[in-house]
Amino acid sequence: MIIARTEEAIIARLRLGLGRMVREVGSYGGELDDGLEEAIRRFPAAWVTFGGVPKTEPYSASKWKYKADASFVVMVGDRSVRSEAASRRGGAAVAEVGTYRLVTAVRRLLSAQDLGLPIHPLQPGRIRTLFNSRLENDAFSVFACEFSTFWMEEALPQLRWPMPPAAGAPDTVDDPDAVFTGYQGKTGEPDPDWLRTGLNYHLMPDDGQPDASDILTRSDP
Repeated sequence: MIIARTEEAIIARLRLGLGRMVREVGSYGGELDDGLEEAIRRFPAAWVTFGGVPKTEPYSASKWKYKADASFVVMVGDRSVRSEAASRRGGAAVAEVGTYRLVTAVRRLLSAQDLGLPIHPLQPGRIRTLFNSRLENDAFSVFACEFSTFWMEEALPQLRWPMPPAAGAPDTVDDPDAVFTGYQGKTGEPDPDWLRTGLNYHLMPDDGQPDASDILTRSDP
């Protein structure tokens, strides 16, 4: 759930922030695999994809909580525009103004943002060249902008089963067992309601027998 929510939040922020700088912002669906010529028709564009979880390690002494390191990638594609200065020098240097502008904008919008989610703020990482190509008289480039983050995951206790939240329950979206809702898989039983607690008091020296007892009973409002 947190993976999909993070990807959706990145897309939403880029759509709002990039505005008319791009024609399209969306989840990557193999647009570049269909051939650069087809993808170019959609430039300038930004596509977001989940980069994976390269490492998960125990976080608490109880070993029920884990820190999951994750990455997300934003691929940006645009024309490669020669700068006026480069043109005067006969093209000795090429400044890819269009694509570089998108790279700068994406990192500005996403760096150090948690997007309102239970994740560590996104950290900017590598920028990789995916394509440098030319079509007729125009040059095009695609770059991959990497961002890293982490979140906490809690494992089920031994021999316990997931307990999906009831429909309409508060904070359902953050419940790790919500993913099991509606699939008729085996689920656990909720813990019984607390009804009463017995207390025994022992005076010193203690003879092993309680000197007084109390019972605390739940009182519903």
